[in-house]
Amino acid sequence: MSGTVPPPGLVRPQPRRHRARGRTYSATVRAAGPIALLALWWAASATGLLTPDVLASPAEVLRAVGELWGNGQLPDALTTSLTRSGLGLLIGLAAGLTLGITTGFTRLGDELLDSSVQTLRTIPFLSLVPLFMVWFGINETAKILLIAVATTFPMYVSTTSGVRDTDPKLIEAMRSFGMGRLALVRQVVLPGALPSLLAGLRLSMTLSVIALIAAEEINATAGIGYLMSQAQSYARTDILAVCILVYGLLGLTADVVVRLLERVLMPWRTPQGATR
Repeated sequence: MSGTVPPPGLVRPQPRRHRARGRTYSATVRAAGPIALLALWWAASATGLLTPDVLASPAEVLRAVGELWGNGQLPDALTTSLTRSGLGLLIGLAAGLTLGITTGFTRLGDELLDSSVQTLRTIPFLSLVPLFMVWFGINETAKILLIAVATTFPMYVSTTSGVRDTDPKLIEAMRSFGMGRLALVRQVVLPGALPSLLAGLRLSMTLSVIALIAAEEINATAGIGYLMSQAQSYARTDILAVCILVYGLLGLTADVVVRLLERVLMPWRTPQGATR
């Protein structure tokens, strides 16, 4: 009751109140870190602590962006790199999703495939570069398959975990109503595993950018990696900085896409950290 006095040494519990944060405030806080890094970079270049032979200044990098965009090199490189990354990611997601459902939903699939896939997962994908060059040469196939291999296993692990965590009583109930195996996977298992699937998608999209960097070291003649190798030959730190920033923006864009998917597909979930 409201008039009850708590025993000595105890205090009356107070419900924690959460202050709602607007989108503008959240966006401002998120942008504070990158802006601070940019200001530090600019200050180091302006004071001479950071010389152009080490790293070009932000103004020089902007001029390099204009130069590369004006002569068409940057749009062409972006198109080539995004095509490689996108194709490899699609293959990796499809393979990881299929293998994850097979091993997570069926006992036979788990016994036949899981140990082999887990063994392959421990092999660093970068160690496959020489082997892929022997098998496929230096063409686009080797680059796309390297990205596919890198993105398969995060999706596989997340899918397997999500499928196995599906409530077995719910599955048994749907089976008792006559639901077939494919319908069960499509209408019960996959929706229940959605948080894990999106987590796997986020990891795979991030790894697709990392694998893209490695893939474009395989004697590339186009793409962001090719621009980097050309800039390295001529010691153009401004173009090197542009390429590094492009890779970073690709990774950030991938993360934003997954966040938007989470809001659309799981609107009931609160943003991470909203209760703290």
